Amino acid sequence: MTAMRVSRRAVLQGAVGLTLALQLPLGGKARAATPAKGGTFAPNAFVRVGADDTVTVLVKHIEFGQGPFTGLSTLVAEEMDADWAQMRAEHAPANVELYKNLAFGVQGTGGSTAIANSYMQMRQAGATARALLVQAAAARWKVPAGEITIERGQLRHPSGKTGRFGEFAEAASGLPVPEKVALKDPSAFKLIGREGQALRKLDTAAKVNGTAEYTIDIQTPGMLTVVVARPPRFGAKLVRFDDSAARKVRGVVDVKQLSSGVAVYAEGMWPALKGREALSVEWDDSTAETRSSEAMIEEYRALAKKPGVVAGAHGDADAAFGDGAKIVEAEYIFPYLAHAPMEPLDGYLEWDGQTARARFGSQLQTLDHMGIAKVLGLEPGRVTVETLLSGGSFGRRAQGKSEFAVELAEAAKAIGPNRPVKLVWSREDDITGGYYRSIFVHRMKGAIRDGRITGWSNTVVGQSLASGTALEEMLVRDGVDITSVEGARELPYKVANFRCDLHTVVSPVPVLWWRSVGHTHTGYAVECFIDRLLEETGQDPVEGRLALMADKPRLAGALREVAKLADWSGSRPAEGRARGVAAVESFGSYVAQIAEVSMGDNGPRVHKVWCAIDCGVAVNPDVIRAQIEGGIGYGLGHVLYAEVALDGGQPVQRNFDTYRSLRIDEMPEIEVVIVPSTEAPTGVGEPGVPPIGPAVANAMARLGVGRPERLPMVRETA
Repeated sequence: MTAMRVSRRAVLQGAVGLTLALQLPLGGKARAATPAKGGTFAPNAFVRVGADDTVTVLVKHIEFGQGPFTGLSTLVAEEMDADWAQMRAEHAPANVELYKNLAFGVQGTGGSTAIANSYMQMRQAGATARALLVQAAAARWKVPAGEITIERGQLRHPSGKTGRFGEFAEAASGLPVPEKVALKDPSAFKLIGREGQALRKLDTAAKVNGTAEYTIDIQTPGMLTVVVARPPRFGAKLVRFDDSAARKVRGVVDVKQLSSGVAVYAEGMWPALKGREALSVEWDDSTAETRSSEAMIEEYRALAKKPGVVAGAHGDADAAFGDGAKIVEAEYIFPYLAHAPMEPLDGYLEWDGQTARARFGSQLQTLDHMGIAKVLGLEPGRVTVETLLSGGSFGRRAQGKSEFAVELAEAAKAIGPNRPVKLVWSREDDITGGYYRSIFVHRMKGAIRDGRITGWSNTVVGQSLASGTALEEMLVRDGVDITSVEGARELPYKVANFRCDLHTVVSPVPVLWWRSVGHTHTGYAVECFIDRLLEETGQDPVEGRLALMADKPRLAGALREVAKLADWSGSRPAEGRARGVAAVESFGSYVAQIAEVSMGDNGPRVHKVWCAIDCGVAVNPDVIRAQIEGGIGYGLGHVLYAEVALDGGQPVQRNFDTYRSLRIDEMPEIEVVIVPSTEAPTGVGEPGVPPIGPAVANAMARLGVGRPERLPMVRETA
């Protein structure tokens, strides 16, 4: 057992303090949760034990399918020795003091940090609850607390006395919180690392039976549905609009100007859309992006031929490219990508002029909370933000300027108090509305001398997603947005002479982090290029990588595991199929993948993917496998088909018919092995994405068609 000191700032004791800590909103609860009842015991801001024995975990991270409801509850249940059947989960309210992400300093979800930054915190929360329940039982039974054990939610004493959590909830709530609690030694874990139905996901049942509540489900008396007409070109400004025809549409209630466009208020989605279609709006494009994406790419390519701001360097790369070295060059081009979550952005807000209550899938609750309060002119304490379940995000709901929350508040303010509004972005709004993964260009150069890779340079060109946001100070250093070059500014491979530099370009097209952020493009560029250099030196893709990974034992371990899993015997094609490999460290996790590929008339066909991941302690192996499988499918669909192209500054793709995703019959067979580890847990939501593209590309090279230097691999997506 490990002694841990509990932060008294985070742990509140006594009924009054607990009530303050757990000021739960009226709604916003997952259906899996059980509302608090009389006699509830809430030892801290994260755990609530009901008189009915239920243990409810308040989850500070948004649940959009990645598994924090189950993962964080597992940590609490483990330390409490609870029965999994008694566990519940619900979103915590927006409260930065209690629920900040320890990696960010604000409440929010991103960077695959949910388990990583909560691992010890939630275990402490559970251990504290356990200690107080045991103390309450000891007092009632008049026995030493050290003689009491707990097994699957049952307290026991050798004398034969037994009791349930709920029986001691009220008594425990009156006890002082201990300053120290003891955490389990990992060798005693009963739930962490367990697989199968014994730890079913807590949010699955409600999602399957339809009782889970999403923002789109909200209906309240007097509520108005709002859609916004936004400029067709990014950066354009509103000149004037004529709403006379829109107001004639049955069900349209009002039309108002917002900073983002023209809002149509209606008694339902259909009249809101028809009213928007009837608007006549004039835009000023003088400050708008009017280039095509083809023109932008050509400008980026020209810029990539010049050195940028150095992001990382060692040795002397220029000298390595001197006389006698064999020079290998490549260029990789990446398009704008939309996040395209299944549930587009939507949010609900009611405002009475004095207080406001917002309900939506907020991924950065602290920033959204502040944004809403500022627009409405309210003190933050008068604004409540309830986080709802969301149908995916992939980064879309985490906005550095809280653009959606601000638009929601503006819509409520414009129509006036006591008119609840539900702001909805349609699928077309979402795909044409920007906040894309930026276009990026990588210009690579490698030097080979005496059969060894002696030099490497990479010039990266793209937009910054952090500049001009509240996150700029944290993410932009010495003129380099670290998210643009993560995974490229240093290599997992030992190359003596290395340089990575960056050109940050500016465009009115708004960009945002996309699932796995910079690794979406750096993983492809680095893993395709190292594979090509190894090919030039005649080395096996697996053995050649391992020979350069002396400083990366965990990534090397994952690579060895996946090679073993796939029974790797080389990359030579057989029966029209070839295998390609890639290994990427991202968000503290180490992932290696091998893809088996054949070529058809419409491009590559991926038959099977083997994957090994080292993410430290595997809290929920089933969730880890699900996230890796989902990441492979998501990443594969995008490298094969996805692109948002601009024509004269206007997005060409508008919906899933042209913004192509992977179809179910294209999903490859996937086999995942989790590398055993005692290291602290790291992320799994994003690391499955980066290796799949280069693994496929490297297999294509073995099939004799070369590695695609421009994505998507299949340009015709109809």
